[in-house]
Amino acid sequence: MINKLKETIWNQFGAAIDMFENAINACPEKLWGNQIGEREFWYLAYHTLFWLDFYLSDSPDNFQPPKPFTLSEFDPEGALPERIYSKVEMINYLDHSRKKCKKRIQALTEENANQKFIFGSINLSVMELLFYNMRHVQHHAAQLNLLLRQNINSAPRWVKQVQN
Repeated sequence: MINKLKETIWNQFGAAIDMFENAINACPEKLWGNQIGEREFWYLAYHTLFWLDFYLSDSPDNFQPPKPFTLSEFDPEGALPERIYSKVEMINYLDHSRKKCKKRIQALTEENANQKFIFGSINLSVMELLFYNMRHVQHHAAQLNLLLRQNINSAPRWVKQVQN
Protein backbone atom coordinates (compact mmCIF):
# COMPACT_ATOMS: atom_id res chain seq x y z
CA MET A 1 0.00 0.00 0.00
CA ILE A 2 2.75 2.51 0.93
CA ASN A 3 4.48 2.01 -2.43
CA LYS A 4 1.27 2.69 -4.36
CA LEU A 5 0.63 5.76 -2.20
CA LYS A 6 4.14 7.09 -2.88
CA GLU A 7 3.71 6.48 -6.60
CA THR A 8 0.37 8.32 -6.60
CA ILE A 9 1.74 11.28 -4.64
CA TRP A 10 4.70 11.57 -7.02
CA ASN A 11 2.46 11.29 -10.10
CA GLN A 12 0.41 14.28 -8.94
CA PHE A 13 3.13 16.37 -7.28
CA GLY A 14 5.36 15.81 -10.31
CA ALA A 15 2.49 16.92 -12.57
CA ALA A 16 2.12 20.15 -10.55
CA ILE A 17 5.87 20.79 -10.93
CA ASP A 18 5.63 20.06 -14.67
CA MET A 19 2.75 22.54 -15.03
CA PHE A 20 4.78 25.13 -13.18
CA GLU A 21 7.78 24.48 -15.44
CA ASN A 22 5.60 24.78 -18.53
CA ALA A 23 4.42 28.21 -17.36
CA ILE A 24 8.01 29.38 -16.83
CA ASN A 25 9.03 28.11 -20.26
CA ALA A 26 6.02 29.76 -21.91
CA CYS A 27 6.82 33.20 -20.53
CA PRO A 28 8.24 35.48 -23.21
CA GLU A 29 11.32 37.51 -22.28
CA LYS A 30 9.35 40.77 -22.59
CA LEU A 31 7.07 39.62 -19.75
CA TRP A 32 9.71 37.95 -17.55
CA GLY A 33 10.92 41.05 -15.68
CA ASN A 34 7.97 43.37 -16.17
CA GLN A 35 5.75 44.18 -13.22
CA ILE A 36 2.26 42.77 -13.56
CA GLY A 37 -0.01 43.84 -10.77
CA GLU A 38 1.90 43.74 -7.51
CA ARG A 39 4.68 41.34 -8.55
CA GLU A 40 6.78 40.36 -11.52
CA PHE A 41 6.47 37.01 -13.30
CA TRP A 42 10.05 36.03 -12.44
CA TYR A 43 9.48 36.80 -8.77
CA LEU A 44 6.35 34.66 -8.57
CA ALA A 45 8.40 31.83 -10.08
CA TYR A 46 11.23 32.39 -7.61
CA HIS A 47 8.89 32.60 -4.62
CA THR A 48 7.30 29.29 -5.58
CA LEU A 49 10.60 27.52 -6.14
CA PHE A 50 12.08 28.81 -2.90
CA TRP A 51 9.19 27.49 -0.80
CA LEU A 52 9.00 24.26 -2.78
CA ASP A 53 12.64 23.63 -1.92
CA PHE A 54 12.28 24.78 1.68
CA TYR A 55 9.22 22.62 2.44
CA LEU A 56 11.02 19.57 1.01
CA SER A 57 13.86 20.00 3.51
CA ASP A 58 14.37 17.61 6.39
CA SER A 59 14.44 20.51 8.82
CA PRO A 60 13.89 24.25 8.55
CA ASP A 61 16.93 24.92 10.72
CA ASN A 62 19.70 24.21 8.22
CA PHE A 63 17.99 25.14 4.97
CA GLN A 64 20.12 26.86 2.35
CA PRO A 65 18.92 27.27 -1.24
CA PRO A 66 21.41 26.46 -4.01
CA LYS A 67 23.55 29.28 -5.39
CA PRO A 68 22.84 31.93 -6.64
CA PHE A 69 19.62 32.02 -4.60
CA THR A 70 19.46 33.57 -1.15
CA LEU A 71 17.27 33.49 1.93
CA SER A 72 15.53 36.72 0.90
CA GLU A 73 12.10 35.06 1.14
CA PHE A 74 12.56 35.00 4.92
CA ASP A 75 12.85 38.81 5.05
CA PRO A 76 9.99 40.06 7.26
CA GLU A 77 9.78 43.29 5.21
CA GLY A 78 9.28 41.35 1.97
CA ALA A 79 12.53 42.47 0.37
CA LEU A 80 13.03 41.17 -3.15
CA PRO A 81 16.23 39.43 -4.23
CA GLU A 82 18.99 41.79 -5.33
CA ARG A 83 18.51 40.95 -9.01
CA ILE A 84 16.14 39.32 -11.47
CA TYR A 85 16.92 35.63 -11.79
CA SER A 86 16.99 34.31 -15.34
CA LYS A 87 14.71 31.62 -16.74
CA VAL A 88 17.74 29.30 -17.02
CA GLU A 89 18.52 29.81 -13.33
CA MET A 90 14.87 29.16 -12.44
CA ILE A 91 14.72 25.97 -14.53
CA ASN A 92 17.92 24.75 -12.86
CA TYR A 93 16.36 25.47 -9.45
CA LEU A 94 13.21 23.67 -10.56
CA ASP A 95 15.25 20.62 -11.62
CA HIS A 96 17.00 20.64 -8.23
CA SER A 97 13.65 20.76 -6.43
CA ARG A 98 12.03 18.14 -8.68
CA LYS A 99 14.80 15.67 -7.80
CA LYS A 100 14.55 16.60 -4.12
CA CYS A 101 10.77 16.09 -4.21
CA LYS A 102 10.96 12.69 -5.86
CA LYS A 103 13.66 11.57 -3.42
CA ARG A 104 11.64 12.85 -0.44
CA ILE A 105 8.54 10.95 -1.56
CA GLN A 106 10.47 7.77 -2.33
CA ALA A 107 12.01 7.85 1.16
CA LEU A 108 8.63 8.06 2.91
CA THR A 109 7.95 5.52 5.60
CA GLU A 110 5.06 5.42 8.01
CA GLU A 111 7.40 6.67 10.72
CA ASN A 112 8.97 9.64 8.90
CA ALA A 113 5.67 10.61 7.20
CA ASN A 114 4.32 11.41 10.68
CA GLN A 115 7.30 13.49 11.80
CA LYS A 116 6.53 17.14 12.42
CA PHE A 117 7.83 20.06 10.38
CA ILE A 118 7.51 23.23 12.42
CA PHE A 119 8.26 26.68 11.04
CA GLY A 120 6.40 29.84 12.03
CA SER A 121 2.69 29.03 11.81
CA ILE A 122 3.39 25.77 9.95
CA ASN A 123 3.08 22.73 12.20
CA LEU A 124 2.39 19.78 9.91
CA SER A 125 3.42 16.20 9.49
CA VAL A 126 5.81 15.54 6.61
CA MET A 127 2.96 13.83 4.76
CA GLU A 128 0.57 16.75 5.13
CA LEU A 129 3.37 19.18 4.28
CA LEU A 130 3.82 17.37 0.95
CA PHE A 131 0.19 18.05 0.06
CA TYR A 132 0.40 21.63 1.35
CA ASN A 133 3.50 22.16 -0.78
CA MET A 134 1.89 20.61 -3.87
CA ARG A 135 -1.12 22.91 -3.48
CA HIS A 136 1.21 25.91 -3.21
CA VAL A 137 3.00 24.97 -6.44
CA GLN A 138 -0.30 24.39 -8.25
CA HIS A 139 -1.70 27.69 -6.96
CA HIS A 140 1.20 29.62 -8.44
CA ALA A 141 1.25 27.55 -11.65
CA ALA A 142 -2.36 28.64 -12.14
CA GLN A 143 -1.46 32.24 -11.29
CA LEU A 144 1.36 32.25 -13.88
CA ASN A 145 -0.93 30.66 -16.46
CA LEU A 146 -3.51 33.38 -15.84
CA LEU A 147 -0.86 36.06 -16.33
CA LEU A 148 0.20 34.39 -19.58
CA ARG A 149 -3.39 34.19 -20.79
CA GLN A 150 -4.02 37.85 -19.91
CA ASN A 151 -0.81 39.14 -21.48
CA ILE A 152 -0.12 36.90 -24.49
CA ASN A 153 -3.47 35.11 -24.87
CA SER A 154 -1.83 31.72 -24.47
CA ALA A 155 -1.02 29.36 -21.62
CA PRO A 156 0.27 25.80 -21.29
CA ARG A 157 -2.17 22.93 -21.13
CA TRP A 158 -3.13 20.80 -18.12
CA VAL A 159 -0.72 18.04 -17.11
CA LYS A 160 -2.63 14.98 -15.96
CA GLN A 161 0.28 13.00 -14.54
CA VAL A 162 4.06 13.35 -14.31
CA GLN A 163 5.85 11.93 -17.34
CA ASN A 164 8.94 10.51 -15.59
